[in-house]
Amino acid sequence: MAKKLIGFIFLLAQIQIGLAHPPGLSSADITVKPESVDAKITFAVQDIEAFVPMDSDQDAEVTTAERDAAKPGISTYVANELKFQLDGVETKAIAPGTVNFDNQNNATVDFQFAGAPATSIGIESKFLNKLPPGHKQYVTIKDASGRELGKKMLTQQANALEVNLKTSAEPVSAETEKHSTSTFTDFLKLGIEHILTGYDHLLFLFSLLVVTRNVWPAIKIITFFTIAHSITLALAGLNIVDIPSTIVEPLIAASIVYVGLENIIRGDKVSTKSRCILTFFFGLIHGFGFAGVLREMGISSIETGILVPLFSFNLGVELGQITVASIVLPLIWWLHKKEGARRYLVPTGSTLTCIAGTYWLLERTILS
Repeated sequence: MAKKLIGFIFLLAQIQIGLAHPPGLSSADITVKPESVDAKITFAVQDIEAFVPMDSDQDAEVTTAERDAAKPGISTYVANELKFQLDGVETKAIAPGTVNFDNQNNATVDFQFAGAPATSIGIESKFLNKLPPGHKQYVTIKDASGRELGKKMLTQQANALEVNLKTSAEPVSAETEKHSTSTFTDFLKLGIEHILTGYDHLLFLFSLLVVTRNVWPAIKIITFFTIAHSITLALAGLNIVDIPSTIVEPLIAASIVYVGLENIIRGDKVSTKSRCILTFFFGLIHGFGFAGVLREMGISSIETGILVPLFSFNLGVELGQITVASIVLPLIWWLHKKEGARRYLVPTGSTLTCIAGTYWLLERTILS
């Protein structure tokens, strides 16, 4: 029975092995100026490739020249799928949007709209309905001085935001508090969703905890992981340290393989102290992976309001992590007490972990 239970657990872990990250994310940063309105749309390149093909020679590699050639198509597509209203009247951009790519595999499109709204400004992201279910877009609207006028996390079910400028211009603390609470809740949920669907992060955490047999070592390991990834999440989110995802993602996969191999080779000889040191080191790398979510939304480039999204997203990650650990750990400890299961739990689980980690490592390097 114990062997069947172990096999079933790891079968579930492998079902969605290729889905290491949640659906796409994007952002819209809108600035209301005295004579115009500027809009900066940021999204992951892969989210737009299905609609604006870039690999013109179909050799499975998109070159710089091919990306540049796709810029007009990207600009046109985004412009057609975004509806802007100034004072209730739909408005088109003055000129085609300017498209740029960064080293995090993101694309930004900058638009400018003539005139300044007197009463209201609205945005509707129609292209959300064409993207995979679960895609979110974080919209912020501010004035030329950087003062926030409104913000919202758009989804397929609620893909529009309209801000009454007269109300936003009034120094009403309740309105400000409402916006802050909404942002906190949105990014808290996003953090929880990210860790619960981040199968590589969860598998890494499982690999660390599978050798534990009681509460105290598990608490130490989780604490070191939390501290480490919180540090690098903050550094990356605040743009203090910038490491490309092409480096971070393979390292995350490699960390899974390493811990799995250590479990197989050392088994019960792994001390809590050495495991905590290892956890902290690899936790720093995973923190950069968490920060990639905020980068996909362009949050790290927002001049105002970065601290609330950063804090609430990290808190959401911790809550999700604790929830998973509180479910998995009692099961692990129970299996350790079963004679038949104890012999197979660590070697079997770690072998499957190494296979999954190797798959992700190849997928993010040779097969990418």
